[in-house]
Amino acid sequence: MSILITRPSPAGDELVKQLQAVGKTAFSSPLIEIFPGADLPLLSKKLQWLSAGDLVFLLSKNAVDYANEQLIREGRSWPDNLSYYGIGKSTSLRFYHQTGRNILWSEKGETSEALLQLPTLMHMDNKNILLLRGNGGREVIASTLRNRGGKVDYCECYSRQPVKYLAADFSRHWQQCGIKTLVVTSGEMLQLLYNLVTDSDGKAWLLGCRLIVVSGRLADIARSLGWLAIKIAKSADNDALMQALE
Repeated sequence: MSILITRPSPAGDELVKQLQAVGKTAFSSPLIEIFPGADLPLLSKKLQWLSAGDLVFLLSKNAVDYANEQLIREGRSWPDNLSYYGIGKSTSLRFYHQTGRNILWSEKGETSEALLQLPTLMHMDNKNILLLRGNGGREVIASTLRNRGGKVDYCECYSRQPVKYLAADFSRHWQQCGIKTLVVTSGEMLQLLYNLVTDSDGKAWLLGCRLIVVSGRLADIARSLGWLAIKIAKSADNDALMQALE
């Protein structure tokens, strides 16, 4: 039974290598590519505008990587008088290991909803908040923190762009490879995958595959699209995905 990993490089390639190392047949076919974000040159200025006790949110590992690399290029460091929050343990540890700065996250999961349950985020009266993220994405963190009294700004640290595949070739190729399990780690990629396969035979194959996702929200989206065999990994990091694929 072959497995198709749709997450972007390098994480997708790394997961394929981990799976192959334990004897599983796995392939990588990223549905999105990651590029530097339009706001990266503004990052240091946006950080300088914040005052002691204001909040910075790191909303993905990509946000951590691109933001930290930008500050290093400019010879700047992360201010030590701000409060840092990460969306999940893996993103938060990435930030801590790269910067040495303390960061808070929720142990309840790598989702916006889990993060927003932290007691320290219940009241944001007049706090300035900077969200480091990719282009687009969900607005639940921004809207919730605004409703709690915070003043929210964004910094687009990276950009997600769809990889262009020929629909017929994509479906036919992966069916011939015997793909029976799909790993999808975001709603954007799930929708791209669903839209990419348009012929009836391909759709039957696609929706007949076992689907590994990383949250209950994604599972709900998958069910609404027609998937039946769905498993939810404990988080979006590769170790949790490996466990889900055992």
